[in-house]
Amino acid sequence: MENTPLSLRYQTSQEWVEKVISNFNSFLQDHADCERKASSMAMSFVAKCPDKKDILPDLIETALEELVHFKMVYEVMEKRGVSLPKEMEKDPYINQLLKYLRTKGEPRLLDRMILASIVEMRGAERFKLVAENLEDADLKKFYTTLYKSEAKHGDIFIDLAKNYWSEKEIFSRMDELLDIEAEICKNLPIRAALH
Repeated sequence: MENTPLSLRYQTSQEWVEKVISNFNSFLQDHADCERKASSMAMSFVAKCPDKKDILPDLIETALEELVHFKMVYEVMEKRGVSLPKEMEKDPYINQLLKYLRTKGEPRLLDRMILASIVEMRGAERFKLVAENLEDADLKKFYTTLYKSEAKHGDIFIDLAKNYWSEKEIFSRMDELLDIEAEICKNLPIRAALH
């Protein structure tokens, strides 16, 4: 993320890349689910903080953009004859991260915004790796576009948080959550999934 002094502390392994490339249709199914969840997450912020009018337009725009990403992934799946999974699986990465969020009020909202930023940063890192390792020119271009968009979303959530919290408070908490996220990534089993 260009606008923050903090960055991811775990670098995704080549083993993960190889797993994704060799099980690409499964990865696409998971990717589609992640885009749907990302759109819902942005809208959940709208539902949880309707009083924070300064940030609502950006949250709505982000939700729409994630939905467009879902549509784009779905079109790639259609071309490849890959169907959507019957149900969305729980994401072990997200579920573990959620355990570390504060539980009430404004602190929880801040944690959720920071978490949204970290998840987008991780998506950007991994989409970039996918783009760099794909041989298909169209897919390479698609994932290059996506990783640039995800990186921008990481900045959006932090920039929105700055409307209501100090940079010191945001970056102090983000520092803690980045360490937690790195530890979670290190210990998760490698699978053909974004997280």
